[in-house]
Amino acid sequence: MLFNKLPDDLFLPLSGQNRYIYQAVLVDLADLFFDEDLIDPFIPKDLVRSTIEEAVIRHGFRTWAPELEGDEEGGEDEANEGESEIPRSTSEYASRIYRRLVKTGWLDEEQQLYRTYVLMAPSISYVLRTLVQVATFQKKSYGGAVLNVLSSVEAAIADPQGRGLTLQEAARSAAEFSAHLTDMLLGLRELKQNFAATSNAQEIVKGFFEQFVEAILVSDYKTLKTHNNPFRFRRQLLGMLRELQFDEHKLNLLIQHYQEVLELGNAEAEAKVHKHIGRIIRIFESVDQRLAAIDEFRFRLEKRVADTVRYMDKTTPGMSSRLSRLIAKLAEQDEDSIPRIDTFESYAFMSPKSVRSAPRKRTPPSLKIIQQQVIDPQVLMMRQYFKEYKERRQVTGAKVDAYIERHLNGNDKIRAGEFQIETIEDYICFSYVRHIASLGNKAKGVAGKYQLQFEDRYVNICDMVECRDFTLLKNTKKSVAKESQHAR
Repeated sequence: MLFNKLPDDLFLPLSGQNRYIYQAVLVDLADLFFDEDLIDPFIPKDLVRSTIEEAVIRHGFRTWAPELEGDEEGGEDEANEGESEIPRSTSEYASRIYRRLVKTGWLDEEQQLYRTYVLMAPSISYVLRTLVQVATFQKKSYGGAVLNVLSSVEAAIADPQGRGLTLQEAARSAAEFSAHLTDMLLGLRELKQNFAATSNAQEIVKGFFEQFVEAILVSDYKTLKTHNNPFRFRRQLLGMLRELQFDEHKLNLLIQHYQEVLELGNAEAEAKVHKHIGRIIRIFESVDQRLAAIDEFRFRLEKRVADTVRYMDKTTPGMSSRLSRLIAKLAEQDEDSIPRIDTFESYAFMSPKSVRSAPRKRTPPSLKIIQQQVIDPQVLMMRQYFKEYKERRQVTGAKVDAYIERHLNGNDKIRAGEFQIETIEDYICFSYVRHIASLGNKAKGVAGKYQLQFEDRYVNICDMVECRDFTLLKNTKKSVAKESQHAR
């Protein structure tokens, strides 16, 4: 396993007294060996030496501790010859560091003609990249990672023969996301332990804002608690994977693709496909429980800091003297005269506010399924009938005007017997025609267009209405002239 891949002395430089020197040098060498523009992995030795010298100058190293190596047979540590003294120049610093890295396996030399090149073995390169990531650790936003899982699963389902391997990438991204949730929980636990071990209130508050609020709460926890959180696609993702589990055709295509690309047998490819699908489902099904655990640790941490802030400034002058006098007076009394206190629920220690109840944890509201209310079609039909009936009974000036103009048919006057009543709307409009002058504001504009002249006899209108006969005149210039001439 590990011991067959890495040299035995690989971590000796990082465990000695000069470990900070080697750490800084390895970080700078990582920039050199992992450069994106690097085409040839064989780097000249002079360039590696100059990079080490620049690191020594930039960090200003001026100390050096003798490097000891364990003697497995004798069990005694002896200093390397010539390396027990402090280096006298930057070049000597670089030489000692370079020899130590080559000897412990970090660097490997290769001779090509007359030049010496330096390279890193694949396993060493991977270890160094991992250590650099740990040294420059930053919180990540995993909203994009969840979207990557979703898009990879969609691609694998849409084209299992051509892009089926994206399912493996989705499983890997889901595993990284699961590990990140675990790291967040352990990070909260570590912060809680550090705060519990610190007696300085200022340090607790400072660490809370720097390590928790800025590093964890804002970049991770807040993202998971917003409406735009990465889990909004979880239901869609789980539905697609469950359908895929029972889709034999696409499963067979995925298994064939795994066989061709990964060069696996049929049984092994089938097991790997089902393993990847099951891993993604398990991770996203357990998200709620894991977030609940994270929320529990967050609540404890915030309570610890809140209590610290609450009491950090409550130092009353002379409190120690008052306590001393109180204890002395209690000591002078008999034990029988001192009331026995079994609980602080009814007795306060120093004041009514000294013993406080712990704040209640805020629990999210329970989920409620919103069901759409289905209205009976008969009720909707009756509503429509009432609406139409109301519209038919509602009389407006426009309806009365349209009724009159339809019967005038271009003439200036019309008698009552010439009106026709064919519908209920006509009946209502005719009833309002006889009282057009008294309709008020509703038909003010219509009343000004016509004049009514009643007679002393009654007429029957379509066997529906019997009323006084009248003549309806339209107020136009022509009709006004006729009326004035008739008056003369």
